[in-house]
Amino acid sequence: MVERKNVQPMAAAETKAGMTKAIAILLMLAMLIQIIKPLGLPGLRRRGDFWKLAVFAFAIWSAALLLRDFT
Repeated sequence: MVERKNVQPMAAAETKAGMTKAIAILLMLAMLIQIIKPLGLPGLRRRGDFWKLAVFAFAIWSAALLLRDFT
């Protein structure tokens, strides 16, 4: 007979994966908006500054993935 496993750890993993997807989507939207109409924040005044958002997005996404492994 096969033992049933607890499904709670899988639900927690899906929530964490959903958070990294949400962060990625929000930061890609910010980059798209920056290209269309600059945000006007310090350091983000020109359309060509969208790469700064990409670097920031990569750093946040990497941190979220690393933290996911340790929690």
